[in-house]
Amino acid sequence: MTEMNSLLHRTPFDPAFREGARNAVESCLRVQPNEKVTLITDRACLEIGAALAWELEREQLAFHAYVLDDMAPRPLTDMPAEVLADMETSDVSIFAVKAQANELRTRMQMTDVVNRRKMRHAHMVNIDRRIMLEGMRADFTEVDRISTLVWQMASTAKVIRATNPAGTDITGLFTPRLKWLKTSGIISPNKWGNLPGGETFTTPERVDGRFVIDGVVGDYLCEKYGDLREYPLTIEVADSRLQSAQSANKELEAEFWRYCHTDENSDRVGEFAIGTNTGVHDVIGNILQDEKIPGIHIAFGNPYGAHTGADWYSATHIDVVGRNFDIWIDGRQIMHSGAFLLDSLTAPVV
Repeated sequence: MTEMNSLLHRTPFDPAFREGARNAVESCLRVQPNEKVTLITDRACLEIGAALAWELEREQLAFHAYVLDDMAPRPLTDMPAEVLADMETSDVSIFAVKAQANELRTRMQMTDVVNRRKMRHAHMVNIDRRIMLEGMRADFTEVDRISTLVWQMASTAKVIRATNPAGTDITGLFTPRLKWLKTSGIISPNKWGNLPGGETFTTPERVDGRFVIDGVVGDYLCEKYGDLREYPLTIEVADSRLQSAQSANKELEAEFWRYCHTDENSDRVGEFAIGTNTGVHDVIGNILQDEKIPGIHIAFGNPYGAHTGADWYSATHIDVVGRNFDIWIDGRQIMHSGAFLLDSLTAPVV
């Protein structure tokens, strides 16, 4: 039943990728011998796709593999029907693909199948060599322990405040009506997860303040603009809506603003998250790993309401990441300068 795409079979890969691939298959997805996997990759991530296919083959797991560029012109207008049909008979899926502009809709077509069928899904958009050698080598058992502690505190939070030396001062208000989720890298049928994992997030009831993005912005803008340390983007948020965006990089400023005004909710904060991957230490210019850095990140657009309980929708979703945060949950400080205060996380709430 195993079918390795012939191109993947012929593609050599760095043996150093094997540890990250094994982590994905064994530690994060925990694929069982009686399960079937759909592996989706593209030519930009071909070497990583080959490493993942090699690991699935090594463990004698049933899988079908697809290289998107060989199936339809990019950027895709729809996820290929053959891929979606294969997912209908799979227990697990892996998506290791480089993002292209205007392909979010096709990824949502894929995750709609994942959500409906409660598949375990590893979302590895823009996975690259450095992530395979860093974030994917994390001790995901430890990341899960930290993530659980943060999730337990955040799940009962009414107010979370975050500041950083760049000038961020942002406050989120939360309600029990909207659910916090933990995506630590240990992927369950209840919520597909990005790899490398390491965050807990929800849809906030309300967000206000200034966020200085001295890390990265998400989606396809991440690759284009990279690390924003030298030319940060400063945004103002009021009642969860983007009010302004300013940067010395005027092209970034304008493109971010346009992205956040694609539809009626593209400028609305749909995600408020705390990164928890303690194996990740600084921005590398790739949102897939950078949003897992211990700290706060928020996203405008799609609130993933199927999981959080939010009752609104957007066709866009863009994360923004900063550095070196201090964080307070209901007045208790849990992070200083980007490092968790573990005593605060484990101490009982009085």
